[in-house]
Formats: sequence, structure tokens, C-alpha cells
Amino acid sequence: MKLLNTELKNAVLQSMIDNLDKNRDAIIAANKKDLDAFDRDDQALYDRLVVDSTKVDDMIRAVREVKDQDDPVGTVISEDTLENGLSITNKAAPFGTIMIIYESRPDVTIEAAVLAFKANNKILLKGGKEAHHSNEELVKCWHQSLKENGLEDDWIQYLKMDRPTTQEFLRNPDQPLDLIVPRGGERLIDFVKQHAKCAVLVSGRGNNFAYVAPDADMEKVIPVLVNAKTDKISGCNALDKILVDENHPQFEDTLKTIEKALSEKGVQIVASDKVIGHLETTDKIDSEDVWYEEFLAMKAAISSVKGLDDAIEFINKYSGGHSNIILTETQDDAMKFMEQIDSAAVYHNASTRFTDGGQMGVGAELAISTDKLHHRGPLGLKQLVTNKYYVLGNGQIRK
Repeated sequence: MKLLNTELKNAVLQSMIDNLDKNRDAIIAANKKDLDAFDRDDQALYDRLVVDSTKVDDMIRAVREVKDQDDPVGTVISEDTLENGLSITNKAAPFGTIMIIYESRPDVTIEAAVLAFKANNKILLKGGKEAHHSNEELVKCWHQSLKENGLEDDWIQYLKMDRPTTQEFLRNPDQPLDLIVPRGGERLIDFVKQHAKCAVLVSGRGNNFAYVAPDADMEKVIPVLVNAKTDKISGCNALDKILVDENHPQFEDTLKTIEKALSEKGVQIVASDKVIGHLETTDKIDSEDVWYEEFLAMKAAISSVKGLDDAIEFINKYSGGHSNIILTETQDDAMKFMEQIDSAAVYHNASTRFTDGGQMGVGAELAISTDKLHHRGPLGLKQLVTNKYYVLGNGQIRK
């Protein structure tokens, strides 16, 4: 990949800020075509599809945030001089070409491309057909911004492919491909992992849990659970499952209080056979599969566990490895939970809704990774580079 200097990259991003603002009405009009054609039975997917003036402002803000961040390319990670005189410097370097496959959300067309471009990567955007008109209009803005600064528009490519064509592209890409990030549900992730021939970085499924310990402060518990569940049901950081410790001194009252608070917000409660007798709901969990499921809906499952170790074991078995909470006033228990829960983010007395690049100080994000290589959590600008060793010598040979 040709290395672009920071000034040129930032000039493209400034052009993009201007073009998004100038083409605001056209972007919203294109999005309306997508909305009119969409089946609203899937409310979570519909919510992700909507682009209004506020969402355009969010896109502009994302581009500006990345423009203002330091360029990660060439950053020195480590440097050393060996006894034999070799000077070895490890620097951040671009991946090369990144492909992102995503459903609905047109704002990914902005956030993914701005991050990849600032990190000097070429990006291939494969959006869902439900956002086709929106994505085409946004990519026009990108191409105009590139051309205004003397760059070819193939830095940012929009791929219009159906499922069989995508499958064939993953198996036999027509250009070098270094990394694929599938951003969507289980079916999409499995599809990409099955067919891709290059590295795949999984952008996570949610299915997040909260454990309510015996000493949990209910003045913290209820606001945290309500926010985590209802603030944005389409977010991968939304809460799905709640486990109340059987040793809680007000076990039944705690269950009922949680159910009431969520039900009043319109949340459907489903319950295990261990707790359903204490609750108003009659919706019983009749399959273990429910515990693996990410709801993406106004729905929450409630059960009980016997102590901290049981909670840790249960969550590690069923959660998606995204974000999990412990609600307790015992610091040692909180730390044990946070150390032993295997997920990208762990919380003590706080909502899972903070697992977000902007909220965590990363800025705009490509996705939330639940993989352990090469990065877990928000994929921001600094995470969209790999590394390269620069070894300087004066004739050394290995003996």
C-alpha cells in the first residue's frame, strides 16, 4: 500500500466533513427509500437503518474525531540496539486491505471507512441490501472527497454482491485481502468464517449477563439493569440475562422488584423454573438454547445462581464474551468476578451500555471485537494497524 502523509489524509477527512454536511438532504432522502422498502417486523434492524439529521451530525462528528486523532502509522512501539550493533525498531504499520461485512447500519459506512483510511488501509465495504440506497449516497461523498484531494476512489470501495457472489469473493478474492471484519449476527459471522481464506476478526454478538450478589445495593441495581436492557435494544452491549444470588437475604423481593422495574418499561420477562414461582410472568424458559441467545428485543431472562463461583461458571458457559456486570458492594468479589469472567468488558455496578468506542475514550470504532487476537473490545484507530520490524545493520551476519 502507498503510504500517505498525515496532512493529505486529514485533508480528505475535512473534505468528507464538508461533503456530508452539503449532501445531508440527499443522504436522508436515499435513506427514506431504504426505510420505505423495509419490513418493520424486525424493529432492532429498522432502528439501525434510520438516518436522520441527528445521525448525519453523528457521522460528521465521527469523521472529525478521527481527523483530530494522532496518526498511528509509523508510531514506534519499541526500539533497541543489540550487542552485535543491530538497531531494531518495531513500528505500527497498515494492515493493507480490510473488508467489513455489515447489516443495516449506514453509519458503519462512515465509521469503518474513516478509521481504515486514517490508518492507511484500503477498505472494501459490503453493506446489507436493506441499506443499499443510503450506502451508495455515502460512498459518493467518500469518492468526491478522495478526488478533491487527488486520490483514486479505489481506496474506499463499495461492493454490491448477493450472497453467492460474496461467498465466491471470500474464497477467491479478486485482489489482496488482509483482514475481514463481519459485523452482525451469528449467521453472518459463521458464514464469513466458513468461507474466508484470510484472517477474520469477529465483531461480537452480545448476550450479556448481570449477576446480582447478596449484598447488592438496590438503589444501584435497578437503574443499571433498566439502562443496560432498555437504553438501546439493538446494541450489542444491551443486557439480556439477569442472575440473582439465592443467598440474597431478600431473594424473592429482589426478583419481584427487578421484574416490576423492567416490565414497567415494556420488557418481556422469561424465567427459569428456579425462579418463575416467585414472579408474575408465566413465560418459562423451556430450552437451554435461550441462554445462548442474543435477544435484540425488549426481552430479558431471569434465573438464580448459588454464589459467586456458580455465577462465574454460568456466565462463562453461555455469554457471548462481550460485556458482563457484577452488582455488589464487596470489592474483592467484584475483582474476582472481573478477573475470571472471559469477556471483552467486565463491569462493577455500571451499565454494559458503556462498551462503546466513544464512551470508552477510543473515539469512532470499526466494531467491538470479541476475539482475543489481535485485539478485544472497541476497534478504534490505534487498533487498525499491525506492526513491522525495521532492522538496521552494517554488514552483520548470523553465526
